[in-house]
Amino acid sequence: MTDIKLKQEQQAATRVTVIGMILDAILGAAKCVIGVLFHSQALVIDGIHSFSDVASDLLVLGLMRTARQAPDSDHPYGHQRFETLGTMILGTFLVGLAGALAWDSLQRMLWEPADIALPGWPVLVAAALSIVGKEWIYRYTRHVGEAIRSDLIIANAWHSRTDAFSSIVVLVGAAGAMTGVAWLDALAAIGVSVIIGHVGWHLTWNSVKELVDTALDNSQTREIHNIARATEGVRNVHGLRSRRMGGDVLVDLHLLVSPVISVSEGHEIGVKVTQRIRDAHPDITDVVFHIDAENDAGAEPTESGLPTRSEVIRALEGVWQDKLEPETLRSLRLHYLGDHVSVEIYVHNPDSLTAPVSIEQLREAASRLDWLGNIRIWQPMR
Repeated sequence: MTDIKLKQEQQAATRVTVIGMILDAILGAAKCVIGVLFHSQALVIDGIHSFSDVASDLLVLGLMRTARQAPDSDHPYGHQRFETLGTMILGTFLVGLAGALAWDSLQRMLWEPADIALPGWPVLVAAALSIVGKEWIYRYTRHVGEAIRSDLIIANAWHSRTDAFSSIVVLVGAAGAMTGVAWLDALAAIGVSVIIGHVGWHLTWNSVKELVDTALDNSQTREIHNIARATEGVRNVHGLRSRRMGGDVLVDLHLLVSPVISVSEGHEIGVKVTQRIRDAHPDITDVVFHIDAENDAGAEPTESGLPTRSEVIRALEGVWQDKLEPETLRSLRLHYLGDHVSVEIYVHNPDSLTAPVSIEQLREAASRLDWLGNIRIWQPMR
């Protein structure tokens, strides 16, 4: 992602957050004042909830600046996890706020019923205005969050919608209390707290799952596996792993290909797999593939004990010195398969040989090399 795009996304997130913060401050002050003057504890709690939105907006503004920075040497995958951390803090704050408000309302309803006064009609007006205002800012904020793929902005949008939900509860509870059932307002306050707590728990739990690198669900993983498996040149797929990084998804997987193709062809197959996966899932921003020449699913990489290329050449020079020109051994193609090294030999100057060489002669001469597998000779047409 380019620096220009990151800056544009940060500006969009800042704009919608500042607008929401101003609206939250106005609604919070109005609901608290009207709730106190016209005897609605539920509206006061709803006003406190609106002020919590102001606090979350400030948190979002601070974290978005960090989260939308380009990757650097300390954070090569980017800074999106700062959004996740902010979402978890926001969710935890909502859960704690919900518990405190619910306990206070429960005390008023159970132990102080005689002191509960009936709310006045301005409570209904304030609650109705809050519903309209918060539903509008929810839709606006969520649209921006989805456009820039920001879980933090989307979480803040849902925080706004809990305020709209809670205002609906306040409206119903206050209307019921005005008919003479005073404790309905306190019950509505508890209902508001439950809504706040539920949303807070949802945000917190999703953030925790991301921070501990929880994989994509089974259906998404299966779809990615099928896309890779259906790519030309791929014989099998294993070791598929995934994790989330803010709004992005990171995937790594092992691709089993033919053991006799070139390194560049194997890499090209991996590039095609990457492109097909990203075309089908735009939120997958990074795919790391490992090309396997044989199935090593479930096996940990271990020291094979097989010789390196230079060691192979030295050993073959010793046993084939009178059968092949030295230059021929410099263009060997080696295949490390299982416990053996298979060899492909390109004979560029067969006329310089005293007599044509056969695979049987080469194998007999190298019979003491227990690591040697198949031998193939390639010669130009005469």
